[in-house]
Amino acid sequence: MSPRRPENPPLDREHAAGDPIDQFAAWFGEAQVAVPLAEAMTLATIDAEGSPDARMVLLKGFGPDGFRFFTNYESAKGAELASNPRAALVIYWRELDRQVRIRGTVERLSPEDSDAYFQSRPRDSRIAAAVSPQSRRIEREELDRLYDNLAHKLGDSDPGRPESWVGYLVRPDSIEFWQGRDSRMHDRFLYTRESGGSWRIERLAP
Repeated sequence: MSPRRPENPPLDREHAAGDPIDQFAAWFGEAQVAVPLAEAMTLATIDAEGSPDARMVLLKGFGPDGFRFFTNYESAKGAELASNPRAALVIYWRELDRQVRIRGTVERLSPEDSDAYFQSRPRDSRIAAAVSPQSRRIEREELDRLYDNLAHKLGDSDPGRPESWVGYLVRPDSIEFWQGRDSRMHDRFLYTRESGGSWRIERLAP
């Protein structure tokens, strides 16, 4: 049996950062050391019928403006964000017994930002992005054929970024930090953006 993970020190207002992005950066830094895939997160959107939809994506950057991810805007999530540009993110680090919940508006990143990240991906991933009709029904043989045909056609050259493959920015209206405690009296702090851009911080009951 593996040894029990030591409990985190209590999270109190005195030690919580005044800006949630700073608090996230501190937690994310710890997660990158302790968690195998620290950037994995759930993206929740609303479909045309008003039903919630969710899937796992990868966090590909964050800063004062918000949280970034990349996908095909012709995918199901891309279509949902086009009709209702609001989303929620959930990041859970089991190894640290911590969770971060983010809600806010969503906008596309610039083509330059999308180009820069696309070129940083492995070549196989770029070919896959170029040929995959994401979220649409397809047989495996057809998908493999599309990939092999483009790889053969390209030879040693690199695939360009498909126009439909773009980055998104989630601009947070609220960010909640949850930290588990063995007593189940968990620590929760909710940061809510005020009209002037500052953040209101409140402790929530577990």
